[in-house]
Amino acid sequence: MARLIMRLGSKSEVFYRDGQTWFCSTGLPSDLVVEVGETTFHLHKFPLLSRSLVIANRIKDSCCVDDENCVLQFHDLPGGAKTFLLVAKFCYGIRLELNAMNIVGLRCAAEYLQMSEDQGDGNLILQTESFLNEMFGHWTDTIKALEACEESLPYSEELQIVSRCIDSLAMKACADTSLFSWPVSESGTAQCPEGNHVLWNGICSTAKPQTSSEDWWYEDVSFLRLPLYKRLILAFDSSGMKPERIAGSVVHYAKTHLPLLCREPSFQSRNNAAPVSTASHLSDMDQRSLLEEIVALIPTQKGATPTNFLLRLLRTSMVLRARPPCQEKLERQIGAQLDQAALEDLLIPNIGYSMETLYDIDCIQRILDHFIRVDHESLNSSSSYIIDDEQLMGGSHPLTPMTMVATLVDGYLAEVAPDVNLKLPKFQSLAAVIPDYARPTNDGIYRAIDIYLKAHPWLIDSEREQICGLMNCQKLSLEAITHATQNERLPLRFIVQVLFFEQLRLRTSIAGWVFVSDNFENSQNSTGNNAASASIVHGGAVQDRCTGANDITERISELEKECLSMKEELEKLVKAKRGWNIFLKKFRFRSKPKSIDPKMAKPSSDSKKLKPCNSKTSAPKVSFTNGSENFNKGESELQVLKEN
Repeated sequence: MARLIMRLGSKSEVFYRDGQTWFCSTGLPSDLVVEVGETTFHLHKFPLLSRSLVIANRIKDSCCVDDENCVLQFHDLPGGAKTFLLVAKFCYGIRLELNAMNIVGLRCAAEYLQMSEDQGDGNLILQTESFLNEMFGHWTDTIKALEACEESLPYSEELQIVSRCIDSLAMKACADTSLFSWPVSESGTAQCPEGNHVLWNGICSTAKPQTSSEDWWYEDVSFLRLPLYKRLILAFDSSGMKPERIAGSVVHYAKTHLPLLCREPSFQSRNNAAPVSTASHLSDMDQRSLLEEIVALIPTQKGATPTNFLLRLLRTSMVLRARPPCQEKLERQIGAQLDQAALEDLLIPNIGYSMETLYDIDCIQRILDHFIRVDHESLNSSSSYIIDDEQLMGGSHPLTPMTMVATLVDGYLAEVAPDVNLKLPKFQSLAAVIPDYARPTNDGIYRAIDIYLKAHPWLIDSEREQICGLMNCQKLSLEAITHATQNERLPLRFIVQVLFFEQLRLRTSIAGWVFVSDNFENSQNSTGNNAASASIVHGGAVQDRCTGANDITERISELEKECLSMKEELEKLVKAKRGWNIFLKKFRFRSKPKSIDPKMAKPSSDSKKLKPCNSKTSAPKVSFTNGSENFNKGESELQVLKEN
């Protein structure tokens, strides 16, 4: 309801209606008939021609000054018959109220009928203009007047009522609400909290300033039609409004007018239902046009618009068959902030003509490619952003955008892997985009590959080895390693690599603890020469060393258990279905005897030696000629450590 009103006239009501005809019960016979659309008004000449120059000229031109049956037609009058009734009441001096709902039509009709001060003091143009100037200080009344401008176009545009409404709204929406002593209300005026007194100039006497949310105007402007809403948003942007606030309004407007946007984004059901749109009557063509206009209004600044909304908008654009430039803009904007996306929003159903896969893999591939380009550009432009591989390997990796996207992609691959129609090249292409440094651990990609192998049992050995090449077995956790050694779906070559690097890691750890133990003994011998005056400090140091020794013993015990567990796994592998001979033949491993008998079989010329990775601490060379012998050596080292 409009709150600001202006009362004009003092006479009581004399108009009554009979169907589509209005009569004036003044006691005098009617001598003027005015037709506005399908409505007819039986009025009198003098009250109207004394206020309107157009009516006076029409009566004069029609030569019906003394004719009792003078008929005038105003079918193009702004506001139609409803507005002309108010004009007639004003001319007769009958009481009427000006408000935000009728002021635009009255102002345009007054200009159309030329009801200026030349025709009489206090004429309708002056009265309506005075009310408009006062109304622009009220938010809600200005919004309602802006809505009413659509019914009076193009007259409301020519009189600059539309632009004045937009400028007034932009000034209020962009104002800093913290400067007021309380939030701006729906009417655009400050309201004092209940129980407090207003002194003057809108200042509250006792209440402290209350914070107002920045979205207080979203609901009000969402009822505007798209042309006016677009002009209003552009005015807000020109006035310096934050992109986040503009994006919030666009999101609210889209949810109000796009029914498809509120549907489920994937095949999975959710408990939280989306709000029902009020524009379900729009056709697909109208929604497509509306969506493309909304996409054009979205701020381009990174992070201004929520990523989940952009993904929902992209899915809706696919359903409505929006033009390619619209979808490309959304994909680029999503790619720029992909690290802020959620996995469930990436599961966009494939609604293309081919329907090759369950989900739209190609779309996610394009989004991911754009993210990689943007990330590389940011790395090249920022010299302070350095990725430390040692930190990534050590587990102290930072949550960089690339790391978060890597986790997101691994989860996405695990979701789409069960699709039997997903071809191996597409799976590989999506997984290979992420660089190795972005995955601190490879447990996520291992899980996705295992799911894919389970859903595609017909893959040959070369394809299995090819897909396992996407993993770095040195970055698998102990739990993943245990699972991999028992996974029959993995190729034997990959299992051997996992065991090799785990054995290498174990030997490196043992060598490191031996080094720590030697340092501990040396420090214990050197501390024996300290002065007796430092006995208290010495006693505390001895206690710390004892604690350290206990920790070393405990760690050695853990390493012994791990070594025994790996030995059992290797023995199981030896006793596999193919047997140890097939295993040696497949990987061309050969024992290295101390003396070579010329009568023995000649060694294979294409045998390859496995070289362990470089490490800061030198480790013994590892050979897979005899797995039990290597583990026995590890047990011997552990026994020596225990005896020491």
